[in-house]
Amino acid sequence: MSRRAEELSGGLILVMCAGIGILLLVAGERPLIPLPAWAALFGVSLAAVLVAASAPRSRALELGSYGAAVVTSWLVMGTMPQQGMLAVLLVVIAAVGTYVVSLRVTLTVVGLNCLVIAASMALHRADLVEASASTVFYLFIHLAAVFSSVALNRESRLRRELEQRTVELTAASVVLEAEARNAERLRISRELHDQIGHQLTVLNLELEAARHRAAAEAESHLVRAAGVAKELLADVRRTVGQLRAQGDLGVEEALRRIAAGAADLEVRVDVDPEVELDEEQTAALIRAGQEIITNTLRHAEAHELGITIAARDGRVTLQAADDGRGSPEIRPGHGLTGVRERIGHLGGEVAFEGRRGFQVEAWFPVSRDRVGHGR
Repeated sequence: MSRRAEELSGGLILVMCAGIGILLLVAGERPLIPLPAWAALFGVSLAAVLVAASAPRSRALELGSYGAAVVTSWLVMGTMPQQGMLAVLLVVIAAVGTYVVSLRVTLTVVGLNCLVIAASMALHRADLVEASASTVFYLFIHLAAVFSSVALNRESRLRRELEQRTVELTAASVVLEAEARNAERLRISRELHDQIGHQLTVLNLELEAARHRAAAEAESHLVRAAGVAKELLADVRRTVGQLRAQGDLGVEEALRRIAAGAADLEVRVDVDPEVELDEEQTAALIRAGQEIITNTLRHAEAHELGITIAARDGRVTLQAADDGRGSPEIRPGHGLTGVRERIGHLGGEVAFEGRRGFQVEAWFPVSRDRVGHGR
């Protein structure tokens, strides 16, 4: 199940809980506390579990929201005589706990939820058999929901790790392909040098011999010189054709191939056509893009990532931003430190920002004869 599908299913479950609460307010018995107070408690419980499930940037806010959801849900249950399916709210909150706290804490919440259900039914004078059966029933429902959430959470984590490895392997493949192309071009250039050098030497000797011969004697040298010139032209055309067939692996194509491995992340890549780079600069930007995509998959829990590379005022700039959770304090790991080192080696700088999603801005200078002035 993709991240969007998980979020959609979670949203639908919360809508169902809201519907149950509204139905109880309309058609059920009056709660033991004033109706507006009960409705407020119910709304706070739903809002708190939604905040906890949305993985806020602050760990304190995440834990506080989850604790508030647990406590308010107990108050909601205890103050409603006719509970109906209201216990589903407790099940949902327990399931969300697998994403917020440890499994041990989550199972503790499950036990307390079942105690609340049993106590609430006893408080409202439910039949002992009915209360026991309902408690056992909701215990199994709780456990099924919790362990299903654990499995989904583990599957989601493994999927993200697989996407990260796919991005890293694709990036390595792209870099190796670029290196192989460069090595092949070097081989072709050496072959071209050897062939043309030899043929030009022969051509020069034939022309020199013809210059020192009479017109009748020079003809044979000129014929051989013409033949050498034709062979030379054919060799040049063949070599140029080979170089054109190889083409260039541009930054945009490379980043799009790398981003294709991130199935749950929509990556937009926009490269200014005026950007012209040498091999070292191209490799640095490809590696930077790979680390940005990997970092987004690993930490941001984002849906979208935009990467823009532009040329302006004698420099090339890379800007990247996602819509994920971000972090007010960024401590670059090995990957982001590697980006900073590669860009720094080119004479540039890198800045990271995490207050609104995760953002990266990098630049390095290039000679003005290699870059336009932007649009």
